[in-house]
Amino acid sequence: MKEEYSLEKGNIGRALKEARGKQTQLQLSIEENVSRETISAYETGRAKIPPDISRSIVGKKDDPWLAMAIRHEYTRTGPIRLEGQRVDLHRSSVKSKLIEELDEAKEFVERCCVANHLSFLQSFDQQDLEETLVQLADVVTGIEHFLAVVCEESEISYSGVWQRHYNKLISRGYVNKEQIISGQA
Repeated sequence: MKEEYSLEKGNIGRALKEARGKQTQLQLSIEENVSRETISAYETGRAKIPPDISRSIVGKKDDPWLAMAIRHEYTRTGPIRLEGQRVDLHRSSVKSKLIEELDEAKEFVERCCVANHLSFLQSFDQQDLEETLVQLADVVTGIEHFLAVVCEESEISYSGVWQRHYNKLISRGYVNKEQIISGQA
């Protein structure tokens, strides 16, 4: 049975509002060449932010939480900002949780069976593989939160970190520069 989740409407809107900080909706609308009402519609969830405007705002605001919200908005995949009552986003807590998730995922990856063709897995091996993948998604969420918290607090550019990562991938021959420019990486 597939578990479903729902997020309150406006997750991306709240991230956008936080990212613009003291900047007014009008100021942002002028900067993005849209109406103030359009910015309001993005923030209240009445309208989706188009990809070109998303890229522009993320590029200008360099806000990891907004980038995370936008990615989730368009793909319904990837991490979402953890904001539940049990979340502690202090840098040391996020680091500890990331290490815990990495250790758990490592154990699952080491014991999962991928030697045989995956379409021939027995049901128990299939379940183990699925749980391994969920553990890896937990790690991705931990990594994204660590990146966001540390970049935000240290004022290190989140976009800059990703650009350095992309440059490393290009220099090692894992991707072509054109993939980065066209957004296919």
